[in-house]
Amino acid sequence: MGSRELKAHCALTSDTMDMLKAPMSDMRLSARAYDRVLKVAHTIADLAGSERILTDHVMQAVQFRSLDRQLWV
Repeated sequence: MGSRELKAHCALTSDTMDMLKAPMSDMRLSARAYDRVLKVAHTIADLAGSERILTDHVMQAVQFRSLDRQLWV
């Protein structure tokens, strides 16, 4: 999924976007990592049967990302 598809299929509400900004800056994640978080959040939402990406889905994706960083450091 490219940038265009992410914008079309992984649209976040303003509250969810605001919530995502803090971990992005705290963890110093790149734009590429942001895209990966959105992709994982989209997958989590699909598995949960949700039509939208919710805050819980994004937070779970961020947790997976933090686990990934801890394992490779």
